[in-house]
Amino acid sequence: MTPRTLAATLLSLSAPLALAQAAGQCSARSGEQVTPVVELYTSEGCSSCPPADRWLSTLKREPSVVALAFHVNYWDRLGWRDRFATPAFTQRQGEQQAVNGARYNYTPQVVVQGVDRRDWYARPQPTSVEGRALVDITLAADGRGITAQVRSRAGAPARLAAYWAVTEDGHRSAVTAGENAGEKLVHDYVVRELVPVPAWDGVSTTLKFEPAGAAQAGHPRAVNLVVTDAATGRPVQALRLPC
Repeated sequence: MTPRTLAATLLSLSAPLALAQAAGQCSARSGEQVTPVVELYTSEGCSSCPPADRWLSTLKREPSVVALAFHVNYWDRLGWRDRFATPAFTQRQGEQQAVNGARYNYTPQVVVQGVDRRDWYARPQPTSVEGRALVDITLAADGRGITAQVRSRAGAPARLAAYWAVTEDGHRSAVTAGENAGEKLVHDYVVRELVPVPAWDGVSTTLKFEPAGAAQAGHPRAVNLVVTDAATGRPVQALRLPC
């Protein structure tokens, strides 16, 4: 199955979100269905990662999918330092094994809705959190920061947690060492900032977030909020604010 078919399948798991822009303000709200969260653990020093990076970029056609590319740093020892990699993302990959079912860290790793998917290049299988959303999210930016309204529906987990992820598109690297020496790589959905939100009782709440620094020219930025079941760590709803 082609990456385009896979992207279309991911889109079918989500519902259209509403995005509104006015003078100096941007807002979005989640839909009636669960928004798929697709995580890629990758590295510029890994020769098998560029195909997964390219596949993730195809999701740009699917605005209802929240895609996140975490660059890990354990490939840096082979001679090429990935400028997007951080020890924190490597640590996160290891911690997520308890959630996604992976037996060890590897790249490229694709996780869809909190489930390790070694068959990412083929067809994703349904996950336990498909269907109607149990949480509603509204995001609004006012030039100073982002405000999130999170509202639980009937059947939502008793306790929720969340994380903010700031992503950038359109990064390019000319690799001169390591396994990808001589390659020119393009990256989208690169996670540049990751901020956890402590767990709270599963009721309506308001969250605030101020991204560190301003968006870079030529690298479109989005702020993503992923709400998780605090007990399992699995996503229950997510929303992307691309403005």
